Amino acid sequence: MRQGAMRSERAVEWQPARLVEAPPLLEFEPRRRDRAGWCLLRFVAAARHVPTRQLLLPSRGEAEVALARQLAMYLMHVVLGRLYHDVGRFFGRDRTTVSYACALIEDLRDDPEFDAEVSRLERRLAMRREVKHARA
Repeated sequence: MRQGAMRSERAVEWQPARLVEAPPLLEFEPRRRDRAGWCLLRFVAAARHVPTRQLLLPSRGEAEVALARQLAMYLMHVVLGRLYHDVGRFFGRDRTTVSYACALIEDLRDDPEFDAEVSRLERRLAMRREVKHARA
């Protein structure tokens, strides 16, 4: 035994490992305290027929999930006026990922159908914000 090392006299009891469940996605996580962001996230998930939880997963997911996430990032930046850094923190992504998402959505808006959908979502989100501000 090395000098200075101490030997424990107590026997270590073996206990079976407990299964640890993944923590639920909670709205009060420090990085996700943005109430308007949560409303926007649920709104986009419903509009694109994607589960809200999948938009916040660390993996890319299927193409329709990734596009819905990118659309939510774009709308959070444009409609809510959040910085790339703040949007990235909300989604657990880097600000450069948010920048890419916004550029991609802008490029996709060249398609008239997609542009009409995004414009409709922007208007509905803007109306919801005005109603909430009028109540306060």
